Amino acid sequence: MAQQLSRSLFPELPAYPERMIQFGAGNFMRAFVDWQLQQMNRQGLFQGSAVVVQPTPGGQADAINRQDGLYTVLQNGIFQGQTVNSREIVSCVTRVINPYQQFDDFLALAEDDSLEFITSNTTEAGIAYDARDEAGDRPPLSFPGKLTALLFRRFALGKKGFVIIPCELVDRNGEQLKQLVQRYAREWQLGEAFMAWLDAENTFCCSLVDRIVPGYPRGEAESLERELGYKDDLMVASEPYLLWVIEGPSWLPERLPLDRAGLNVLFTGDMTPYRERKVHLLNGPHTAMVPLGLLAGLETVEDVMKDDGFSGFVRDLMEKEIAPMLDLPQADVLAYAKDIRERFSNPFIRHELASISLNSISKFNARLLPILRKYAGAKGELPPLLTLSFAALLLSYRGDRVPRKDVPGAIAAFDEAWSRPDTFAETILGNESLWGENLALIPGLVPAVEERIRQLEQAGSRAALQQLV
Repeated sequence: MAQQLSRSLFPELPAYPERMIQFGAGNFMRAFVDWQLQQMNRQGLFQGSAVVVQPTPGGQADAINRQDGLYTVLQNGIFQGQTVNSREIVSCVTRVINPYQQFDDFLALAEDDSLEFITSNTTEAGIAYDARDEAGDRPPLSFPGKLTALLFRRFALGKKGFVIIPCELVDRNGEQLKQLVQRYAREWQLGEAFMAWLDAENTFCCSLVDRIVPGYPRGEAESLERELGYKDDLMVASEPYLLWVIEGPSWLPERLPLDRAGLNVLFTGDMTPYRERKVHLLNGPHTAMVPLGLLAGLETVEDVMKDDGFSGFVRDLMEKEIAPMLDLPQADVLAYAKDIRERFSNPFIRHELASISLNSISKFNARLLPILRKYAGAKGELPPLLTLSFAALLLSYRGDRVPRKDVPGAIAAFDEAWSRPDTFAETILGNESLWGENLALIPGLVPAVEERIRQLEQAGSRAALQQLV
């Protein structure tokens, strides 16, 4: 049996001082941020590592620490006309701290002057306020609460602040994160001097990330273990393409030279056009295909794209309902949409619909609800494909359907609404805590959702799509 990946197997791998604190050690961060740190290190441009903070009680701290922070990134796909099939051990993660068990170690990060960057990906649901968080909690429950505690310790030590670059797919993520930190600081009465230090000594950047990361290659794990010659419980598959748009000050590229490493990283003063295009045209169809695909028994994005009916749904959703709602040159938008469909069809990537379904409600709010609202306002009617997908999403949150992976509050709201099926649509659409507004007020949405749910239950998602595509 192959030995577990660790530094004892590869003593020649370099080790660098910790320069970045990273909240979240999921597949995406390891194949995106950490992989890019690795590329800078290989070219002698950064010479730094990331120390990871586990943002929730359940995480991979033990697994990552057991492998000394090492893991393998597998890149598979077509990139710039060439087939890419690469394997690389990433060695720029030093350790993972679980603040629920190592809170003092977590706060001790504030003492290290070499730590200058903070990144995060805690999903769209992570940048949120939690009223249960209180000053002195060990740790606070929310990610912004934990960050506030760390920043306050840094301030109390009289040290410089951080460059903070969240990667959550939340509009203006850096600004929203800063506002939450400021809210906790006020509620916890941390003082005006701390508030001034937050502004003067810290830089919160908004950012946009783009890379399809299916994660652990379950179906190939045994063959890859034989190929690699070691056992890696943390190997992660990704496509070759990536884009990171960072809105920040002009001096940032010098301190974080991602672009000089040849990476597709754009430093800009306004990321809005890039965000609109990516969130709605790439992430939006991802979210839209999941409930319909799962209800039809499909398992992966590739399954969707190989199915004529479902691939037609993705194409028409992008070109007829999403693209016209974007205030961008339509020729550029449609060309981008075509490129995305090619990425979705990557035969080397197994991107499971079930994994994309995590926290689907917050994803729908960020990626598709603005399109539904804008389409209805502009055309005076509901977008038919998006409405069907929305109905499938609501149906999938009924307890007897596919496994629901969301925050407890969302699941509880659906359980309560589904306990009264006759009024389900009106109840759930009117739940402002889920959607940020009363969706039942959108003309025609309640009866349309009711009709689509009946159609999905009686005929299935494939038959429902055939009437629209």
